[in-house]
Amino acid sequence: MGMTHWITGRVRALAAIGVGAGMLVPCVAAAAPASAASATVSCTSGKAGLAAKLQKDITAALAGRKGTIAVGLRDRSTNTTCTLRESSAYDSASVVKVTVLATLLWDAKKHNRYLTDRETTLAKAMITKSDNDATSSLWKQLGLTKVKGFLAAAGMTQTKPGADGYWGLTQITVRDEQKLLGLITAKNSVLSDNSRAYILKLMGQVVSSQRWGTPAGAPSSVAVHVKNGWLQRATHGWRVHSVGTFNGAGHDYTITVLTQDNSTMDYGVTTIQNIARVIHKDIVSTTLRTARYIPTPAPKEAFVPVPPTG
Repeated sequence: MGMTHWITGRVRALAAIGVGAGMLVPCVAAAAPASAASATVSCTSGKAGLAAKLQKDITAALAGRKGTIAVGLRDRSTNTTCTLRESSAYDSASVVKVTVLATLLWDAKKHNRYLTDRETTLAKAMITKSDNDATSSLWKQLGLTKVKGFLAAAGMTQTKPGADGYWGLTQITVRDEQKLLGLITAKNSVLSDNSRAYILKLMGQVVSSQRWGTPAGAPSSVAVHVKNGWLQRATHGWRVHSVGTFNGAGHDYTITVLTQDNSTMDYGVTTIQNIARVIHKDIVSTTLRTARYIPTPAPKEAFVPVPPTG
């Protein structure tokens, strides 16, 4: 997949550091492991009736869907959270590319430097087009020590970087992905304000063929930032994942949906979009005339490198 070479300007990683991560995803009791058929959606909210509605609607969206599905939602404006299998591990596929960019910016801030033109070119290709070569270049440049350093700083203790350069086999969980999205969307001491804005900017510029998943059904009143991934292996079939942040109309929310054991890529995409549509509908009150985002009918994503044994 080719890389784009135009640059929108340097990232000022020297920006003032946030004053604390007080707006991160609150702790919610871990859901049952992925193997447990009894896993149920758990929601809490500061808005009367919203938790019960979300729990009912997400559960209905999951009804009859095959595969192993994990869900995370956080809406700061209503202090709402929903979780399902939040601590179950999944192969990351291309979703890890947001972590790679966050690590790059975190490390640059530590060394009091700007990103180079090369780094900005690679970062843009990695996020907006899901370019694997760009990702591999940055992963190799950073090395596991820096990736693990960022994960520790971010409190992403359940995330395990892929070995032998196979970044797409990084083990991720809903809990940690929601922590990452929380850092990207609120002032904190790990990522500078300009770094956070840069990540959101690129996630908002993802090419249309890759803007499926969690944005499905998002009202036109919110800004959409997304990163998706998929991967097929001999065990657990298709992994299909989507992480997104949404803000506007008085709302500020993040959604993570991780899935595996899908029969096809399209099946996993449909499962994620069924869940996303009910979340957007319940979180953001709209009129019948409000336009809602309809993803491409032909979703695409990069196939990440995996060992020959699959």
